[in-house]
Amino acid sequence: MYKKILVPLDGSKTSTAALAEALQFAGEQGARLTLLFVCESMYYILAEGPVDLTASIRREGETILSAAAAQAREARVEVEVALVDAGERRVAQAIIEEAERRRADLIAMGTHGRRGVQHFMLGSVAEGVIRQATIPVLLLRST
Repeated sequence: MYKKILVPLDGSKTSTAALAEALQFAGEQGARLTLLFVCESMYYILAEGPVDLTASIRREGETILSAAAAQAREARVEVEVALVDAGERRVAQAIIEEAERRRADLIAMGTHGRRGVQHFMLGSVAEGVIRQATIPVLLLRST
């Protein structure tokens, strides 16, 4: 039985699907959810120089977490939120470290199911989590 479920969110359809599944699962199991948004530093290069988008990404993360936490409260699921900076880490590593820090016993997350060149170019956060996780990982794809 799972008592602490970590749900990484990014605002995509797949992370929304993972949240819905985690909410149902948590309700059935009496589990607590930790909703996680990992901020990556991002810059947009213009002729005038780089523009730091990190603050904008952080605000988007706060919005996503707030809406997801409201859903959890509406479903009567105990919830906490975490917005962490990836720093020099890959997003998958930040997720794993947060799961360990919070002693989660399940990670529920979405996967985009990219294949081929798209997968090679963009990588896969979900794949990185699966490869490194020492706890079960529930992956959901959007339909």
